[in-house]
Amino acid sequence: MLASQLRCPAGLQQRRARGTVAVASKPGGAATARLSALPLLPTLAPAMRQRTIKLAASAGAAASSGGADDSKKDLPAPVPAPAGEADATPQYSGDFIRRRLLVFIGIVIGYSSYYLTRNSLTYTAPVMVADASLHMDITQIGAMTSIFPIAYGMSKFVSGVLGAKFSPSVLLAGGLMATAAVNIAFGFGTSLAWFCFFWALNGTLQGVGGPCCARILTTWFASKERGTYWGMWNIAHNLGGFAAPLVAGGFAKAMGWKWGMWAPGIIGMVVGAFVLLVCRDKPEDVGYPPVEPTDKDKGGKDKAAKPKADIWGSLLNSVLKNPFIWGMALTYFFIYVVRQGVTSWFVFYLIKEKGIEDAAQAAVRVSGLELGGLVGSLIAGRLSDALIRNANGKGGNVGKRVTVVMWYTVGIAAALLSFQALPAAVPAAIQWFNVFMIGFFLYGPQMLIGLCGAELVGPDSVGASEGFLGWIAYLGAANAGIPLSIIVKEYGWNAYFSTLVGACALALLLLSPMTKLRSYVQREAAKAERLAKGQ
Repeated sequence: MLASQLRCPAGLQQRRARGTVAVASKPGGAATARLSALPLLPTLAPAMRQRTIKLAASAGAAASSGGADDSKKDLPAPVPAPAGEADATPQYSGDFIRRRLLVFIGIVIGYSSYYLTRNSLTYTAPVMVADASLHMDITQIGAMTSIFPIAYGMSKFVSGVLGAKFSPSVLLAGGLMATAAVNIAFGFGTSLAWFCFFWALNGTLQGVGGPCCARILTTWFASKERGTYWGMWNIAHNLGGFAAPLVAGGFAKAMGWKWGMWAPGIIGMVVGAFVLLVCRDKPEDVGYPPVEPTDKDKGGKDKAAKPKADIWGSLLNSVLKNPFIWGMALTYFFIYVVRQGVTSWFVFYLIKEKGIEDAAQAAVRVSGLELGGLVGSLIAGRLSDALIRNANGKGGNVGKRVTVVMWYTVGIAAALLSFQALPAAVPAAIQWFNVFMIGFFLYGPQMLIGLCGAELVGPDSVGASEGFLGWIAYLGAANAGIPLSIIVKEYGWNAYFSTLVGACALALLLLSPMTKLRSYVQREAAKAERLAKGQ
């Protein structure tokens, strides 16, 4: 339906722009009855009548599937752009925008709360070590924290694959409430076995969040605006990381280590209930048509008769057999080597090589990393959307985003070399700004690669794609630990920076064949056009 509206004749678009054509945007509207009064040319009237009948029928079907309470909502059908502006971002009804904003707020706050329950132990652990009744030391805390990334990396992959068969909004809320319950249960423990079990369980549950958010984003936001909103959603990482020391650390210090776990758990329970209340999987669930054409919209007996692939068939055919998904995954691997290498080792580098007196001063100088990442991911999303809009339908949408990733990756390498070259006597503000720029360039690719992976596959495979990419990414993060420590110890800090820059170069090499990639929606549209011409 959406594609047919965007292909309206230019004369009709101009008449709509002057207000001479009024089509009801609500299900069941009397659009057809009003057609006879419209001052259209006789040659356009039959086509317009037929198009309006289809609009009313589609709206009525969507409304009936969304429930009686939603039957009066405005459709998100885009207002046709004037001639020559057909590639502009579609305009939606105010009611749809408000409903979509509520869903977006839900996934941002929800995923931020995942980070809160994920990082709670980090800021509670010092108080646990100080509690004489627990008889714990740093080694035991290390045993707990080493279990988490292994469980998390695998769960992100498995939940992305299996989650494709379940409601992403229910999984997002349910997973958050489950990990919140684990945090609460953790606070009742007294033994290392109890703590290790529940923290490994927390890592297993944490992998649900990311793939679910990706699926919801791809159904509520069209390709030409998705990069902007994906970038804004990505700040959930920063919001959760900012809240964790305040909530977990603050409660642990004021009320004891148990409350350092209980407080994030209680917040997670409340936010999980909110997410369950406001989030929906797709616009059709609340009576709106999809923001982009789907197989169901195109209809046809062949589409209806085509059997749906099972879970593992979808993973194999859409993800594991797609060489570009593998290219994205390996790029993610190297980007995460750089990201984890920066976050894990920059404080040590400043102390050992730049003469910073203590870890607190060094931490202040690298504190700009997260803030730079927030700004960089927002701009990367908007920039990739702008490239897609300005392309006037030429080239691949995914390729445009890959181009932005390549620009940012060059920026990462330049910022790393700049940081290495700064003299020890440089003012702290300059070092802080350099780290800010590293974060700016680093978090843009981290956000956009996930988006590219989601857009390369069909709606049913988005979760599997995100899970696979996340799993490979965390393998890269793991390689920034012991391997980089050996490089620093055996060959020095120059070799450390050379390794990070080399990872950027390998990422660029992997991305270079993908600058013209088309999205799944583009490929399906081209296939439909070829079939139409053949008929």
